[in-house]
Amino acid sequence: MTPLGVVLAGGLATRMGGGDKALLPLAGRSLLAHVLARLERQVGAMALNANGDAARFADYGLPVLADSIAGYPGPLAGVLAGLDWAATQGADAIVTVAADTPFFPTDLVAQLVAQAQGQTHPLVLAATPRRADIETKSMTSGVIRHPTFGLWPVALRDDLRAALNDGLKKVVLWTDRHDGRLAVFPDQPIDPFFNVNTPDDLQMAEAML
Repeated sequence: MTPLGVVLAGGLATRMGGGDKALLPLAGRSLLAHVLARLERQVGAMALNANGDAARFADYGLPVLADSIAGYPGPLAGVLAGLDWAATQGADAIVTVAADTPFFPTDLVAQLVAQAQGQTHPLVLAATPRRADIETKSMTSGVIRHPTFGLWPVALRDDLRAALNDGLKKVVLWTDRHDGRLAVFPDQPIDPFFNVNTPDDLQMAEAML
């Protein structure tokens, strides 16, 4: 079964003057519109994970899923919201993407699914090769993990809920616990997981289109 897609759109544009980062304009349409256009060809159906007034996303015509765990514990709460929604749709898995990352791979879902072959519960994170000039908290074994981009099994949603209620916030601690795998994508000629955090990033994204 083709996974459902969930866009994690909860990030505030604190370095861009506030507001929803997903709604920032990029080449005449929002960052979110770019992300949705890239995702919709890869998944069965889509939803947004965002908190607050869902009406601000009404133009997109998609379900808006709020976190069910209080205190904004991070992207795993968005993953859980997506898994709970997918369960109501009869789906086995979801793929998550970040709303501020408009160049993620066009074969993201296919590669995540391929890497999950043989797993009882498909659980795979995207990664790129580690370069000597880049430092990040998500480095491991020569690669950089991108924990907001992953394939997640509906069957483990109650386990994830329990972990979040116990205070877990770090994505890779939970995926490692369940023998999660990595799908490694090339980071040339551009880093497909380049995300927009600052006005300079937005200008760079414009130039990359």
